[in-house]
Amino acid sequence: MKLPRTTLILILLALGLGTFVYFYEIRGATQREEIKGQKQKIFSFGKDDVQSLTVKTKKLTLNLERSPESSSKPNWLIKSPISGPANDAIVSYLMDLLVKDNSDTILSTPVKQLGEFALDQPQATINITLKNRQRHKLILGKSNFNGRFLYAQADPAIKPDGNINVLLVSTDFANAVNRELSEWKQPVDNSQKLPPLIIPKPSPTNSK
Repeated sequence: MKLPRTTLILILLALGLGTFVYFYEIRGATQREEIKGQKQKIFSFGKDDVQSLTVKTKKLTLNLERSPESSSKPNWLIKSPISGPANDAIVSYLMDLLVKDNSDTILSTPVKQLGEFALDQPQATINITLKNRQRHKLILGKSNFNGRFLYAQADPAIKPDGNINVLLVSTDFANAVNRELSEWKQPVDNSQKLPPLIIPKPSPTNSK
């Protein structure tokens, strides 16, 4: 029996819609879950595990060390290029990124191609030393094509196939490390330097 043309068109539309729903909603959902499942932290240590940091940018090399007194303020000290208390809020911002930030994209790249990501001449390198003397490194390259992420290497090592892993990490890392030295220093509390407010007493009036 020959189906009417309108009925045939409706059947084809229904099949097309069913195919779209299957691939996008069902199969696509599975693929999206797999992508989410691949998300992993850049490093596995905790904030309290870190003893010292060295932040090297194109303008500055900064050495930070945790204060020996756990209850003291500030919690971090600048050891070089100057000595003094560090801005805890600024250091904490960087620490949060190091211990909490994730990467869901890993590119296996030949070492000779690192220049394409500006990882051969990085915008910043962060060296981390833990309390147990373990060392870690994060190298920050340029932004990706849409500016949403930075290319980076975490504890770079050449794999058996001769390639190296390149990650995509938050651009917040660039904001965290590309600072002037003055921003890393503890802010001066000017309120402690203000002279006490003296209110003059009214002079006595002579009574007639």
